[in-house]
Amino acid sequence: MKYPLVIFDWDGTLMDSVGRIVSSMQRTAAILKLPEPTVTAVREIIGISLEPAIETLFGRLSASQFEQFMTVYRQQYVHDDITPSPLFTGARDTLETLRERGYTLAVATGKARHGLERVWEEADIRHLFHTSRCADETASKPNPKMLLDILAETGFRTDQAVMIGDSVHDMRMAENAQMARIGVSFGAHDAKRLQNHQPLAIIDQLSELNDHV
Repeated sequence: MKYPLVIFDWDGTLMDSVGRIVSSMQRTAAILKLPEPTVTAVREIIGISLEPAIETLFGRLSASQFEQFMTVYRQQYVHDDITPSPLFTGARDTLETLRERGYTLAVATGKARHGLERVWEEADIRHLFHTSRCADETASKPNPKMLLDILAETGFRTDQAVMIGDSVHDMRMAENAQMARIGVSFGAHDAKRLQNHQPLAIIDQLSELNDHV
């Protein structure tokens, strides 16, 4: 067991939620009469925390504008947007297999804590993870702090852990932590961009992960 600690991103890595994030962000912009971001622009910010993501897409908003944006976006994403966002094929089986093989599993996500807890409950998957770090609890990706926090909590060394993600933000975070990384080709950013960050591998389906850790 080379990497006994396996750390996953969430959106675009375990959950097929990129489409829903894009449509919710575009609908929120329309409601608030902000310039509608392109699909490409929204995909680019998936993975980082919402505050810098919103600033990247719309410029710096006032405190009241930001709070209004967050309220509308959450309403869109959680309640109004009907774009499906299931777990990716093989996600649950892969996680269960890794747990059965003795791996410690964690999540490092740009989601807020309440958002992660909500989708964990909906997917009935919380019990598979030892710990997690969310964007509202620590520094946003690509800062390595959430990975370092997970290492400190679990007691593993950096060379005993691997980060799994779909975005350059995930890859850069792992690089900044000097941690091994594996990209997935089916999320927010394409395989060519991920390859620039020297991952151990880029997988096309989650079941392939068992061959690399």
